[in-house]
Amino acid sequence: MKVEQSTEMEEPGIADEAEVDSSNSNQSRAAQRWWIAALALALVAGVFVAGVVPRKRAEANLAKETEAMAVQTVAVVRPQRSTPLKEIVLPANVQPFIDAPIYARTNGYLKKWYADIGTRVKAGELLAEIETPEVDQQLRQARADLATAQANLSLAEITANRYEGLLKSDSVSKQDADNAEGSYAAQKATVQAMEANVRRLQELQSFERIYAPFDGVITARKTDIGALIDAGSSGGSRTELFHIAQPDKLRVYVNVPESYAPDAKPGLDGDLVLAEFPGRRFPGKLVRTADAIDQATRTLLVEIRVENPTGTLLSGAYAEAHLKLPNAGAAFILPVNTLLFRSEGLRVATVDSDQRAALKPISIGHDYGTEVEVVSGLTGNESVIINPPDSIVSGEPVRVVTPPAGTPPPAKPPLPATGGTPGGQPPSQSGQDDDGSQPRVH
Repeated sequence: MKVEQSTEMEEPGIADEAEVDSSNSNQSRAAQRWWIAALALALVAGVFVAGVVPRKRAEANLAKETEAMAVQTVAVVRPQRSTPLKEIVLPANVQPFIDAPIYARTNGYLKKWYADIGTRVKAGELLAEIETPEVDQQLRQARADLATAQANLSLAEITANRYEGLLKSDSVSKQDADNAEGSYAAQKATVQAMEANVRRLQELQSFERIYAPFDGVITARKTDIGALIDAGSSGGSRTELFHIAQPDKLRVYVNVPESYAPDAKPGLDGDLVLAEFPGRRFPGKLVRTADAIDQATRTLLVEIRVENPTGTLLSGAYAEAHLKLPNAGAAFILPVNTLLFRSEGLRVATVDSDQRAALKPISIGHDYGTEVEVVSGLTGNESVIINPPDSIVSGEPVRVVTPPAGTPPPAKPPLPATGGTPGGQPPSQSGQDDDGSQPRVH
């Protein structure tokens, strides 16, 4: 019995210890579950941080890039002030100071010529001789007729004087005396007419010899020995014998476009440049203008005088005339790729201090091809956008790209354009010409 009681008394202690062990085991399992949950949460958080955050960061970066790309990136240029003198280049006709064809004044056959092309002659120098047998015969006949008329005049004079003396003694009637006086007057007039005819034929005979009218060079010989010479007196076509020019001075005729006409005044410098003389300029002076705009070409005809004592320049050559015209008023030069053509007018896009676009209306003067002259609308301090998009508006944000080092500024207006039409042919000795073109300008 005592043993059983003792056993019974020991069993509650063992049970308590089992409960304690069970409790500890439960707490251990709870802690394990908590750590597992924490690890799972950390894993989920890690996955979120590793996957979602970079994506959000990438979206934010993309949004920034998109916003940045939405801002126009532009390059700018500064307007260049034009020079006080602008040089325009126009096509020109080089002509001799004096240029004349030489025709015969009498009919006949060429007996001999003394000057050929390229021969330099002096005024009054004999160029050719013409045989005129018909004129010679006419002159002989006229002289014979003159001798007859003079004989008749002498007889009429004697008769008139005789009748005048007889009339005083009433030996002849008054009528007979008047008839004798009238016959004398008629014969006197006939002699004068015959003398005039002889002089005319002598003048025609003197035209057998062709002389140079001025100092110059023979540029053409259009006849030869034995050729029939027709002076055109009978209605036929005249025969040109020679062509002579005086190349010591040259007349250069240029057609100046109407937009430059007010600045083209006598006294301005006008140099010639020819392709056959690279690197050389031949100085000249603008000596006269037509003072009228040609309605067909809308140009002003001007004449430039160029000295040519050595004959280096050849008459009839094509040249470029460089005219230095005064540039009135303040003007600026801009590349043509800065212009915006809008319905409200011509505009340029500039960048203000807030890095925003501002459209400004402008007025242009001369078009130089790759550049234009701006006469109003700019102060010279603007940053003008190059190749602005058609959609650009005032207030639009822009980003200015700094040009690479060494990028040259816009060039001054180049030697023109040309541009243009070749000069026309002026009337002989008129000092007029035509020319036109789109000029190039410095």
